[in-house]
Amino acid sequence: MGSNGKTVLIVEDEKTIVDILEFNLKLAGYTVIAAFDGITGLEMALNAKPDLVLLDIMLPRLDGFKVCRAIREKDALLPVLLLTAREEEEDKVLGLEIGADDYITKPFSIKELLARVKANIRRTMYDAQTAEDSADTLTAGKLTLNQNRMEVRRAGETLELSQREYDILCYLWKSGKVTSREELMEKVWGYDYYGDLRVVDVAVRRLREKLEENPAEPRYILTRRGAGYYFDNEQLTIDN
Repeated sequence: MGSNGKTVLIVEDEKTIVDILEFNLKLAGYTVIAAFDGITGLEMALNAKPDLVLLDIMLPRLDGFKVCRAIREKDALLPVLLLTAREEEEDKVLGLEIGADDYITKPFSIKELLARVKANIRRTMYDAQTAEDSADTLTAGKLTLNQNRMEVRRAGETLELSQREYDILCYLWKSGKVTSREELMEKVWGYDYYGDLRVVDVAVRRLREKLEENPAEPRYILTRRGAGYYFDNEQLTIDN
């Protein structure tokens, strides 16, 4: 067991890359398990209970997109970080759309990868704060957010949010202001990010699809063009 008690599953068919990742992750204190094809990787992701999956897109037997989609059907919370050598823009967006938490493009620096792993593997930034919150349940319109149970309901129905989606909603709801994509990346993803901020846009879009009755005309998470996103607290007096 690694010194930090966290396990990383690497799903990658190139053994040289697996060896390099395994060496550096173990050096950083992680326990590492590995699979060299998509079907084995999916089985290990669902049964071995890793804390994070490093998932290559180009895999034998089952590609990374299908593995990621299958993981998300069973587990909304397991962090998935895509590894890809592809530069095509649609591939990056597709990975996020089907539920990956982030991606990193080969070749990558080990320092950057370890930072991404650390940021994505940490559990919610809010769970340690719930005891200090003045109210454990927030209400707006048809939405309720119970911070002790980390549960979101709309009109009494529990919404199946990923960890990332819950974090975004909680941060926007409690901040009470327009929040830039850069700030969301720093506060929710947990690291400074100077690259592709579509990661944030896709995550917000996925959240809206679950949160809003009509995602095309959102009522809770709104966009301030050129500035960022905000939670419409005026919903407190609407729909009740």
